[in-house]
Amino acid sequence: MIINVGQRTDIPAFYTPWFLDKVRTGIVMARNPFHPELVSRYRLDPRVVDALVFCTKNPAPMLEHLPSLSSFRQFWFVTITPYGKDLEPFVPEKGRVLASFRKLSRFVGRKACVWRYDPILLTQNYTLDFHVRAFEKMAEYLCGYTERVVVSFLDVFPKVKRRFPEAREVTREEQILLVRLLAPIARRYGMKVDACSEGSFLSGYGVDVSGCMTKEKLEEGLGVSLKVPAQPRYRPCPCLLGHDIGAYDSCGHGCLYCYATNDMEKVKRNMETHDPSSPLLAGHVRESDIIRDVKQESWVPPQLTLGF
Repeated sequence: MIINVGQRTDIPAFYTPWFLDKVRTGIVMARNPFHPELVSRYRLDPRVVDALVFCTKNPAPMLEHLPSLSSFRQFWFVTITPYGKDLEPFVPEKGRVLASFRKLSRFVGRKACVWRYDPILLTQNYTLDFHVRAFEKMAEYLCGYTERVVVSFLDVFPKVKRRFPEAREVTREEQILLVRLLAPIARRYGMKVDACSEGSFLSGYGVDVSGCMTKEKLEEGLGVSLKVPAQPRYRPCPCLLGHDIGAYDSCGHGCLYCYATNDMEKVKRNMETHDPSSPLLAGHVRESDIIRDVKQESWVPPQLTLGF
């Protein structure tokens, strides 16, 4: 099975001590965001956790601790976008994140370290030409440190519109134009472009639309084969999203376009009351909670050995 470390919030950036404590104790819990009384309990055991999949905008706090996670396979997505403090008020300076990406790639390998250039959004300041220039500058710096870059376009959910009133959808024509410009740049620097949840219409423009975290891509990055059980049919894409141990409304980056943040006041409260010793990232287990031990099995088939 796969544990997702950072989809609901940026655990490497803000909660590295908490996560390391959960690895040490071997137990972590996650509250169901839609049914808060339900709590899932997981064993952080490499015998049943085939990979830790990290998603972050700042891997730096985790870098010095990577050796202590070496018993787990790791796969990393690092988001590096060209926006300023107007949209990403508390994301570290891009040069620092790019340098951290290189260090991370040296440790886990470039096949297991993926650059995310998303979401792509367009404003008067962040134009098509701006994105082409910024993308090429970053791609040149990351050349040799990754083989894939994931792109997606801004989804204007109601909660995004509340915090970012000028946000607008990127039209299909603009999406096509952008990927036609970005894909050759990526190839020039040894990268393939994956489109995340954008449908199949971009497939004819040098973009892989099969998904950004599919079984096949994880197998390539992790260097193992996976025997994955049937996935729920309601999932919007073929990606193996894993079991997320984070919590919404707990990321301190403050990005205006973030789908995982609904209330910045709640973010502030969650961060202020965060307890690194709690099995839950946000808050504590309550007496009224219903705790379920998740059935965990390895998806890596046992190696065939020959005895002589």
